[in-house]
Amino acid sequence: MSRQTVGTHDLIDLQLQLEWQSDFGRHQEIRHFPNYNVWRDLDLLPAGLQPQILGQPSGHIGSMRIAAGEWVPEHEARLVHRVRAKDFQPTIHGREIVPRLGRFYPQGMVANLPGVFSDSVFPLRIVAMDDKYLSCDLNHPLAGRELTLTCRINGIHGAPEEHGGRCQDGMAQLLRGPGMQVRAGRQATDFFSGEPFRRMDERPDSTFYSMSRLVDHLDARALQEMAGLYARVLPVGARILDLMASVDSHMVDGLQPVSVVGLGMNREELDANPRLNERLVHDLNRDPGLPFADASFDAVVCSVSVEYLTDPLAVFAEVWRVLAPGGVFINSFSNRWFPPKVINLWIDLHEFERMGLVGEYYLRTEGFGTRCTWSQRGLRRPYEDKYGAQLAWSDPIYGVWSHKQPS
Repeated sequence: MSRQTVGTHDLIDLQLQLEWQSDFGRHQEIRHFPNYNVWRDLDLLPAGLQPQILGQPSGHIGSMRIAAGEWVPEHEARLVHRVRAKDFQPTIHGREIVPRLGRFYPQGMVANLPGVFSDSVFPLRIVAMDDKYLSCDLNHPLAGRELTLTCRINGIHGAPEEHGGRCQDGMAQLLRGPGMQVRAGRQATDFFSGEPFRRMDERPDSTFYSMSRLVDHLDARALQEMAGLYARVLPVGARILDLMASVDSHMVDGLQPVSVVGLGMNREELDANPRLNERLVHDLNRDPGLPFADASFDAVVCSVSVEYLTDPLAVFAEVWRVLAPGGVFINSFSNRWFPPKVINLWIDLHEFERMGLVGEYYLRTEGFGTRCTWSQRGLRRPYEDKYGAQLAWSDPIYGVWSHKQPS
């Protein structure tokens, strides 16, 4: 029997992957389209990718290079506008927003921008500012980048009964966000002015975390993808520190770690984690010092918790100290958090810009090497998930990591 191949009228499970580089490091974005309509939407993909989908079997992988300016336009000076500082709208959803150098904001927040409507959520970046004026860059965050685009056919569903409905522009969805996780050139992004690390609840964290939460806070598919990321980044047979640990360390059996030490806020949660060989209750916001000798670990992971650190640079410096040369420190997170304890800044950032914030922590910690970022979006939420009937999509996963440079 011949293998089924993609026909002109099929629905397919399509995965698009974007890879690119910057002065910051290496970047990979993955976007899934579980019901991609070939008849309706294939023409919206780059011409070089279309024959790598049509007529191909399930499991096929295709790839192409996209030159700078070929799909995302080159950076254009005419799209950088100098506006009055008072034209920046100070509130959004009732929250007061202060413009900061290098940060991204919805275009609609700035009045009197040519061709921009007040409800536009496309990003602009502030690339210069003083007391009276702001320079707003409306270019795409990936403007001028060379890209590698890969497609993978994860399944073929056959032809639907009809072909109506809204077009699904896969490239537009894939490109929405990438580029926002890096600096504007070599200019540091201002994440640190004001009071970015204050929280809604400033009571001691030990009070908030005294109640055990013996559950995972992301859906099963997202956790599976997080474990897959760790399997690719973490070394096999390593000494691992699970920082801000809870009931699950998200590590596949194939990693075969020598040991996994969990440092967290709640003893019952740590005791419920079967992966841990050692457990310590320690509040990093009260004392960022880590109770371990220099070079004690080959890898440090921090899962869905970096957004709660109130002195992240001190913690990152300590992680660098306890890592062996060449060791890796990886942070992963999603778009969910505990509102009382998340830092103010995290709430105001675009999801991709949060990778830029975490990347800035590495950049400001002497001794870390090339930074890598990774994103995964668009997967279906498992039907058996407790929110499966309410939420169609799995929680997105974002990862940022870097290795300790040898002395």
